[in-house]
Amino acid sequence: MQYDDDMKRRLRRVEGQVRGILKMMEEEKNCKDVVSQLSAVRSAVDKTMAHIVAVNLEKCIVEEREAGKDTGKLVQEAVELLIKSR
Repeated sequence: MQYDDDMKRRLRRVEGQVRGILKMMEEEKNCKDVVSQLSAVRSAVDKTMAHIVAVNLEKCIVEEREAGKDTGKLVQEAVELLIKSR
């Protein structure tokens, strides 16, 4: 699978958020603020995973259909991957 610039950009943003959280911890900021930022990171990572799975699934479905194969198994695998990631 090729990972496009959008996927990489999302992770760079997460990387920046994590650095910001570490700085907040070093500055002994309020735990509520730290937890709020951690929640934002988790949400961003979840959305990135979903995006990667969706893009890959779409590509795989097209390939399977062109080959005359059933796509049901691919969809099930994608769902299981997303469930396992939670």
